Formats: sequence, structure tokens, C-alpha cells
Amino acid sequence: MPEGDSVHRLAVRLRAVDGARVRAGELRGGPDAGHAFGGQRVSGHATHGKHLLTRFDDGTTLHTHMRMQGSWTVTAPGRRLPLHVARDARVRLALDDGRTVWGIDLPGVELVPTAEESRVVGYLGPDLLHDDFDRDEAVRRCTSDPDATIRTVLLDQRRVAGLGNLWANELCFVRGAHPDRPVGDVDVPSALDTARRMLRHSATVPDAYQVTTGVLRRGERHWVVGRAGRPCLRCGTRVRARDDVEVAGSPARRVWWCPRCQPAPTTR
Repeated sequence: MPEGDSVHRLAVRLRAVDGARVRAGELRGGPDAGHAFGGQRVSGHATHGKHLLTRFDDGTTLHTHMRMQGSWTVTAPGRRLPLHVARDARVRLALDDGRTVWGIDLPGVELVPTAEESRVVGYLGPDLLHDDFDRDEAVRRCTSDPDATIRTVLLDQRRVAGLGNLWANELCFVRGAHPDRPVGDVDVPSALDTARRMLRHSATVPDAYQVTTGVLRRGERHWVVGRAGRPCLRCGTRVRARDDVEVAGSPARRVWWCPRCQPAPTTR
């Protein structure tokens, strides 16, 4: 699932082209579709939550978001993408050394001045994976509405950036919080500390990507996600699940929890 740790790993991989000069290329989607590249040097890659920022030495930044379907790949000199994949490319950067960077099926693509990156990511909450993560500000944002459910708060990128549906469900289990518990009844600072450790472990440790139990066996990598109707790995109670719609018009998101390890909240 493309979450903050996914984009962090992607940025690390794409840094292999940092310093390379773009020979030719173009944007094939978004408000800047048709923009031609050529002559710029890739100066670096940065992330904020689920957003990727590809910076160039001419003072511009390519801001992209993968959502659920997007991906990136780099082809070696002399290699080409399969035609059906190239057809979905939204970004093409042909480098002087023969490699080509492709952004495939990206729903969010736009070019902004590097000095104005805050225009596209400034509304986001503190990023759990940033070294300068502002814990106090994240706590303030997450607790501004005490009656909001903990799951809704964790999924709101304006409060804290980087957690998607998988991590929101797994973090609730690890903290023993039912997904419907009001955030005012949750130890938010400790929950954010746990989220930061889990996300950083997933983003940086080989073979640990989105493994929350520490077990690599199939079907045992997650505490509750994907385990509806199966015994809880901790207590044996059957895991429950439902589909939620967070905002009117948004796609349904699956919610998982263990009724014993995450007791339902009492009426406040």
C-alpha cells in the first residue's frame, strides 16, 4: 500500500539518478501536461507524507502523488518499457547516461517553483519520517477535536502525514485502541511515538516493509489487516472488519480490529 514508508523507500531508490542531467522528456498529465524537459539536472528527491518532490537545478520541483495505482521505474540504457506500460506514463525523463525515469499512471502530477513547494505540501501535518518531526505540533493537531475517532485522526494527513489505512489499523491494534475510540480518550503523544517507530522501521529496514508483527510468514505479517474472521494472533478472538466511508464520495476503506484486544468505547 502506498503510504509514507512506501514513498520514503521510493525516494531512496530514485536518488540513484540525483546529479544526472535530463537530455529530454515531458509531462504527459496534470495541469502542466506537455511541459518539455531538457538540460536540467536532477538535484534531489524529498518526501512529505505520501507526496514525492523531484527537484531540478533550474529551481523547479516536480510534485507527484501515487495514490493507489501510481508507480515509478528506471530503465537501463538500451532498455524500453513494454508498450502497454509506456502508454500509461505521465512522466518521462531521459537522462544523458542512457537511463530513463518513468512515472507510471500517476494521478497527481504538477510542476512548481522549488521556492513555493509549500503551496502543494504546506497544508500537511508534520511528517512522521522527517528527522525534524514536530511532535508537539502533531499532538496539537491530532487533539484539536477530542470527539473525532482515533482512526479518522490518523488518516487525516492535515493532522499528521504518512499514515494510510494499513498503518492506521495496525497502530490502533498495537495501542489497544478500538478504531472508533474518541481521540480525546487516547494517549496521543505515545501513539505518535509508536507510529514513528513503526513507520521508520518499515521504511529503512530490509525485509521489514509493512510487516507489523515481525513475522514474515504469509498470513502473519499483520496483526489485524486482512485477517477478518481469523483468530487474533495475540488472544485468539476472531478479528472483525467493516467498510467505512471517511468522507462523502470517497471510496470505502476497510477497518479491522480485535474485539478483545481493542474493546469498543463506552458512551462518553
